[in-house]
Amino acid sequence: MSTPASTPHTEHAEHAGVAARARALTKAYGSGETTVLALDAVDVDIARQRFTAVMGPSGSGKSTLMHTLAGLDSVSAGQVWLGDTEITGLKERELTQLRRDRIGFMFQSFNLIPTLNARENITLPMDIAGKRPDAEWLEHIIDTLGLRDRLGHRPAQLSGGQQQRVACARALASRPELIFADEPTGNLDSRAGLEVLGFLREAVDSLGQTVVMVTHDPGAAAHSDLVLFLADGRIVDEMARPTAEGVLERMKRFDVLHGAASDAADGADPAGGTTAAAAPLASDPGVPPTDPLAKPTRDDPSPQD
Repeated sequence: MSTPASTPHTEHAEHAGVAARARALTKAYGSGETTVLALDAVDVDIARQRFTAVMGPSGSGKSTLMHTLAGLDSVSAGQVWLGDTEITGLKERELTQLRRDRIGFMFQSFNLIPTLNARENITLPMDIAGKRPDAEWLEHIIDTLGLRDRLGHRPAQLSGGQQQRVACARALASRPELIFADEPTGNLDSRAGLEVLGFLREAVDSLGQTVVMVTHDPGAAAHSDLVLFLADGRIVDEMARPTAEGVLERMKRFDVLHGAASDAADGADPAGGTTAAAAPLASDPGVPPTDPLAKPTRDDPSPQD
């Protein structure tokens, strides 16, 4: 299933409004009887200058989808494009440069360097690349995020909300084609979380950015333009112009289905009998990397979200 504007063609004119897309995207961990299918032939288009949220039960493939779209993880089958660039065939050095130059990242854990002040953390990816930031754009981002009086502070001197605003500024500073945010409000209180979501919304509306956010929170998803719902490694539904109440109701339905599937996998019939063991549920082994410029290792493919 694809987002409404998706098409199977690859001509530039057809995808002028698409920031990223995937066709038959498949990711499996393990082999033989222990194989876990995290993504199952997913087709998806990410609309440019839109805010897309990705939701689903724990283990549905949310973070794996984000990591494969961002080139942070390899694919087992299928193709992924960032704009007109197919990234599934790139070498690791090329992927690193693409992530650094064309993608911004925000994670739940902020991933700030403790020995650098806020300004230095914001410009770090460009400093590593040996590039000068656009001074006017950078100052605009700093003022938009209300960080002007915090630029000389190190992360330990900032609140959680301020640290995530620095991470947001870092993601925006290079004016990337696409920003991926993995549970960006997960470590914040409700007030700070709302501030960060407001900044992401403004980045789309006022700054023309494209944002993809993985979240468990219906309230966070309500800030987006479109919610994609995953279950067992597939996009099974979507909701345009979401509300928190509407997303919550949709998620409750998935929780019921997921619970029934878990009972079946354990050999328990909800009616009281037993059933044959079901195939393992798709899982989401993706974990946020400590370095947003480097590809994460997958030494332990155990299912987690």
